Amino acid sequence: MHSNPDPWGHPTIDHTPEGRSVPAEQRAVMDREFDALLTELNESGEFVVAEALASPASSTVYRWDGDRHVTTDGPFAETKEQLAGFFLIDCETRERAEAVAARFAGPGDTVELRPGMVFEDDRIGADDVL
Repeated sequence: MHSNPDPWGHPTIDHTPEGRSVPAEQRAVMDREFDALLTELNESGEFVVAEALASPASSTVYRWDGDRHVTTDGPFAETKEQLAGFFLIDCETRERAEAVAARFAGPGDTVELRPGMVFEDDRIGADDVL
């Protein structure tokens, strides 16, 4: 999940012009649909973990500069949108993961679907979607 860091907050729908313009009745429907999605992912065993992240302005960036570590205040990138949080899901197929990701997107949200990096000695292959 990506969001514009100005303003920053969770859930992102509460902090974007698009999200705040959703009528209360529609927002209630959307909240129920999201709760149903989380219930579905938990019951199917596909939900692994989720985490909301603090503002990019609160980050510290660590780099390697020649022969030493260098530490600077964040954010890492000057960009319109930053990583706001993530849901790690374990789906059987890419198609299932795509269907779930589409259901996460809401007004003002940007959802990126990306496979987890898995190494050859793990139980699943590098091309599997997590």
